[in-house]
Amino acid sequence: MTLSPSPSHLPDAEALYAELARAVKQLLAASAGPVVLAGITSGGAWLAERLQRDLGLSGAAGVISSSMHRDDFAQRGLASSAQTMLPFDVNGAHVLLVDDVLYTGRTLRAVINELFDYGRPASVRLAVLVDRGGRELPIEANVCAARLDVPAGQSLELARDDSGRLSFVLETKEA
Repeated sequence: MTLSPSPSHLPDAEALYAELARAVKQLLAASAGPVVLAGITSGGAWLAERLQRDLGLSGAAGVISSSMHRDDFAQRGLASSAQTMLPFDVNGAHVLLVDDVLYTGRTLRAVINELFDYGRPASVRLAVLVDRGGRELPIEANVCAARLDVPAGQSLELARDDSGRLSFVLETKEA
């Protein structure tokens, strides 16, 4: 589905999560071997943790950060978000990266570089809650709950309250 969000009408993140969980469950069932989840900090890590639990997968989901491989590292430095923790051997693993919002693809490029610092996976796939278009790199999600048209001057962020309930925040970027 393709939507156009506005500050007064944002998509229901919980409904999109349910769609993502359904699609990831299908992807896992069709996989030739076991798949490990790694969520991209921070929203993707929340989603991967919840998918791991809700789909009854054994072990813990990994967390992967793009901080060390970002092309804008000089401006951003190390992000305050969690750093990479992968509780599985990456070598030969079928890895499903999980993220909240896919936009330019630059974060995914950095994350893939980080993943390969830990070993050589057999395959890497991507599941995202929202694809907002605007790609600068040839990266595409294997699983996507929704496509949203978000103006270039705005940022769609996933939020999580104390009870774990997901929601979206639409922010205007400063020039």
